[in-house]
Amino acid sequence: MQVFTQPSRIIVTCNRGLAPGVQQELTELDYRPTGAFNTGVELIGTMTDCIRLNLTLRCASQVMYSLRKFRCEDPDELYRVITAIPWESLIASGGYFTVNSNVVHPSIRSGMFANVKVKDAIVDRMRQATGERPDSGPELRGTVVYLFWRNEDAEIFIDTSGETLAKHGYRKIPGKAPMVEALAMGTILASKWDRRSPFVNPMCGSGTIAIEAALLATKRYPGLLRSRYAFMHVLGFDRNLYRVERERLDQLKTEVDGLQILASDVSPEAVKIARTNAEAADVANLISFSVCDFRETPIPESGGVLMFNPEYGERMGEEADLIETYSEIGDFMKKKCGGYWGYVFTGNRELGKKIGLKPKRRIEFVTAQLDCRLLEFELYSGTRREKPLDDAVPNSRENPAYDLP
Repeated sequence: MQVFTQPSRIIVTCNRGLAPGVQQELTELDYRPTGAFNTGVELIGTMTDCIRLNLTLRCASQVMYSLRKFRCEDPDELYRVITAIPWESLIASGGYFTVNSNVVHPSIRSGMFANVKVKDAIVDRMRQATGERPDSGPELRGTVVYLFWRNEDAEIFIDTSGETLAKHGYRKIPGKAPMVEALAMGTILASKWDRRSPFVNPMCGSGTIAIEAALLATKRYPGLLRSRYAFMHVLGFDRNLYRVERERLDQLKTEVDGLQILASDVSPEAVKIARTNAEAADVANLISFSVCDFRETPIPESGGVLMFNPEYGERMGEEADLIETYSEIGDFMKKKCGGYWGYVFTGNRELGKKIGLKPKRRIEFVTAQLDCRLLEFELYSGTRREKPLDDAVPNSRENPAYDLP
């Protein structure tokens, strides 16, 4: 199988709520998605396209290249189909591979059983074809095979990513309750930030939102911070092609004249952690950090985007303590942030109501199985303005038709 030149279905998976962000990214990369659903976007491409996608996508979790889609009634049929695939052209005879799966079928009581069935089929095929068998296990240090099987519909993929893409590799110190990097990027892409106007992040914590904003504005792609991917272990991988793609991305890095990204936190330790993470991401010089209460955060007069990620009050008794905080966030935005688009990310709808402003949009996200919302507020300054930011990047979330049946 010439997977590096042969087009097939590619599924880019993501956490629930991030599919619109992935779709926006693919469009900006000149790909044409053929469909989208709650936890992913699909397109047509080769394994070579998968290399580029792994290096560039910011909201994604995995990039899956489809080997075969088929009807499957039972484990024996699964075994027959898997043994018909020429694995000897994909996995080195003395190599290593891992099998993961997502299975919902009455004949399968345990996902581990399905994994073993796939593993046995691959090993038997390769032993017959080469006289040798590859090693296998759970570590993501070789080729990664992924089975999706729901009812009678099954599909076998090469997971070209391996370790998740949702973590971008720069966060050396996580801090308290950090937001996953892909989710932080999803909230930024869902906003009306034009990537040139000021971006202000009070309550910055470990700095993830501000860092992702700096990376996005200056076209610093996450693949430049990572050097290991599962596609590297697929037979036919061209390391020189990979090197050229990394060099191309490195040359895309740009400077934005007058870019202002401001991050603040009342905790000196949090700001110290945020600076350390920003240095690891090579954007510390692009972010102005300050230790202060959010009410004292400097707000440039030109207008832009303001984004909060306050605590949600998940533990008993905490919610009551946060009511005043959310109310004061609303007062701060209303009195000091005219001309901005204000955003508050929260997993507590009741606390969100305490902001005291009417959201223009409530954008759905999920984090740690918690149903969250990014609340958008248009903060007027003087007379009402329809477009506080000129030439804003088009926001794909304004089109609601994303979930496939």
